[in-house]
Amino acid sequence: MKQNGTLLNTQPNKESQENESMKVSPILDDAHKIDLIENKFREIMEIMGLDLTDDSLIDTPKRVAKMYVKEIFSGLNPANKPAVTLFENKYQYKEMLVEKDITFYSNCEHHFVPIIGKAHVAYIANSHVIGLSKINRIVEFYAKRPQVQERLTVEIANEIKSLLNTEDVAVVIEADHLCVSSRGIKDVNSDTTTAQFSGKFEEAGTKNEFLTYIGK
Repeated sequence: MKQNGTLLNTQPNKESQENESMKVSPILDDAHKIDLIENKFREIMEIMGLDLTDDSLIDTPKRVAKMYVKEIFSGLNPANKPAVTLFENKYQYKEMLVEKDITFYSNCEHHFVPIIGKAHVAYIANSHVIGLSKINRIVEFYAKRPQVQERLTVEIANEIKSLLNTEDVAVVIEADHLCVSSRGIKDVNSDTTTAQFSGKFEEAGTKNEFLTYIGK
């Protein structure tokens, strides 16, 4: 991790958790969204003075529209939420499970430029465990939205807690924000770390064990 990091510990109470998650209204189907975005993005390119008869640019509005809807903002469509497989904890494993260095790509909701980071997710198993790849898919789903890092941290933690019916969950996210490094202050050396610890992870010993596993 770079030296100039910022650590934010997000700890919403239960009453505020619903307000912490982005409210999404899927009022249009994907095909309609793509058509509308294509037309609007064509207008933007024309305003900027680009030649849309150029063979390199002529299909750009359609490409951007499909990318927005099907890829980088696919988490706005609830239909894309991953189906999560739970397995009975037959071996009565009672220690923490840590999935670290989960790479994700998101976009800052303030400037619509990339956030590139890694998420570290842990929980203490009770009656069930999650299929490992599903943790990665949960991170990806919530990252594929216009985001702020604090909200992303909370959304991932709340989803894991809800699925496993436990408060014993920890999430740490480390990310580079291009709205900081490529514009404005143009600081390429700083990154941002956010964290949420709940249940047993609020205890110093458990928290420190988790942080040791992820190299923090």
